[in-house]
Parts: sequence; C-alpha cells; structure tokens
Amino acid sequence: HGITSKLCAKRRLHFLEFIAGKATRKRLLDVGCGDGSFLLAARGAGWRVMGTEINPQPALNSGLDVRQTLDEIGPAERFDCVTMWHSLEHMKDIKSSLQLIATRLAPQGLLIIAVPNNDSLQARLFGPRWLHLDVPRHLYHFGPGSLRFSLETAGFHVYNTKHHEIEYNLIGWSQSAMNCLNPKPNIFFDSLTGKGNEHSVWARASSLFLGSILTLVSGAALPVEALMGRSGTFVMVASGKV
Repeated sequence: HGITSKLCAKRRLHFLEFIAGKATRKRLLDVGCGDGSFLLAARGAGWRVMGTEINPQPALNSGLDVRQTLDEIGPAERFDCVTMWHSLEHMKDIKSSLQLIATRLAPQGLLIIAVPNNDSLQARLFGPRWLHLDVPRHLYHFGPGSLRFSLETAGFHVYNTKHHEIEYNLIGWSQSAMNCLNPKPNIFFDSLTGKGNEHSVWARASSLFLGSILTLVSGAALPVEALMGRSGTFVMVASGKV
C-alpha cells in the first residue's frame, strides 16, 4: 500500500499537470488531503500548496499548511486549482461545499474531483457488498450525471471526465467479489492498508492470497468498463463559475 500510495500521488500529479499545464504551476488546494502525500508531490513539482483535513496532524508533521475545514481558509485566498481526491462523498452539504470552493478559485481556476462511480458495473453487480459503497463513511454517491448536475448547480462548467483511478478500480473488483464470499467484509483491503489487526492471522493470510489472484484477474475488466464509461471510480474536471 505504501508503494501504491506513492504511485497514486505521482499519477494524480501527472493528471493535474496534463489538465492544468506545467506552465500554470501556482496555488493548489487539496480538500481532504489525508497524510499530505499528494501535496508533497505537488510541492516538489513547484506548486504552492495548502490542504484541508479533519485530522491535520499527519500532514502538519510533514511541514504542510493544512486547515481542518474549508471555513478556515479566508475569502482573500485564491487557488488556481482545487483537488478533491475521494473527499466529496464525505461532505455533509454538497451544494454549500461546492459553492464555498467556487469562491476560493481564481479566475479560470480548475476543480478536479474523483469519486466512486455509483453507475459503475461494480456497483450494479455487487450492490451492498461493493467496496466503494463504504457506508457510513460515504454520505453520498455519484454517477457522472449527478456529479455534473451538482457542479453545474454550484456554477461550474464541466468539460472533462476520465476513468483512470486504476488501483481503486482494481481493488473494487477483487474486494467486492471477496465480500460476496465472506460475511466479514473488506479483510483484504484492511490488510493491505494496515488496518486489519483485528482479523486473525489466517483470515489476513488467506485474504491476501485470494485477493492477489482476483486483483490480477480483474485487470481484464478495466479496459471494458472504461470503454463503457462505467468504471468503479471516475474523475471530473470543471472550471470556475460560468
């Protein structure tokens, strides 16, 4: 998981600079920045960065400027890009959050949002056993249509949608399939992310073995779901107020 976390940060940075252009490296806000790994990668590439996180200490320990909530960022602050990597689905008030973010974007600023895809093949096939459902941590679930509606209602212009969160899509297939076989969910995912200490050694070992095989097999599904526009997750890019 440590390896994939670093690769994920690099992939997201590459996507950001592909969308925004390297010449526009200015101010970046990452909403729900976690431990700050993406912000560190962006700072290393020349961006001036800030983040928000309910538990900001891990990111603060890395020397990053992190606030607990969006409300703590003053109205004079303006960002050339705001990213939300799997954080919007945790927000209690989607409309108010997006409207507040709109006031923090510089003219022609970009908003990049990654969320689980509730219209995905995974969601339809696995139903309540789908890994990315993640109730009760996820308060809302989006398909491309509903996220576009939410963004346009908040005054954004949507102009790009991508289905490229590879590691999220892979683990969505393998762990969801295992959830159909085991009444105790997400043992494989918990073991990979260091959260599986409450599970027995046998449960963790067997889940790692089976999960690894299923993840390899699941690779064949990725191009199919991407071509159909129904990947397990998707990324939507929007520009500032219309």
